Amino acid sequence: MQDKKFNFWLQWLIVANVIIIIMGFMVAFFGDSFLFYFHNEATKEVFFEGNEIQGSTLHYKKFLYGIIGGTMVGFQVLMLFIVHYPFRKKEVWAYRALWAGLLSWFVIDTSLSTFHGAYHNVYLINLFALLLMGLPLVMTRKYFR
Repeated sequence: MQDKKFNFWLQWLIVANVIIIIMGFMVAFFGDSFLFYFHNEATKEVFFEGNEIQGSTLHYKKFLYGIIGGTMVGFQVLMLFIVHYPFRKKEVWAYRALWAGLLSWFVIDTSLSTFHGAYHNVYLINLFALLLMGLPLVMTRKYFR
């Protein structure tokens, strides 16, 4: 029974990483599309007084989304390999590494988003990702003692 529970959360982590990898590609290549309408509208409100983003500023925003999306993909591919191999073998360092990566990203990103008033990024992205990745880590902690 214990292994069934562990395997459920292991599969959850694998699927969660794949979902975020796909999202990273979408951010990189389609970040300015209707797929991210709510995030983009909130970004316009916070940083551009509700005005349309145009010209070189839009070009720069698309460049930044490419960097963000690429970073998401790279980070999640690394996490996926950790989940698939050492985490599956219940190696304690893998469990700690997943928490360290997740929490360091969350604290920095959430702190800066909050500082700049970009609460939409915290609600739409950060809390969702923390729950998606953190829940299975909480649920599997007993396997790594």
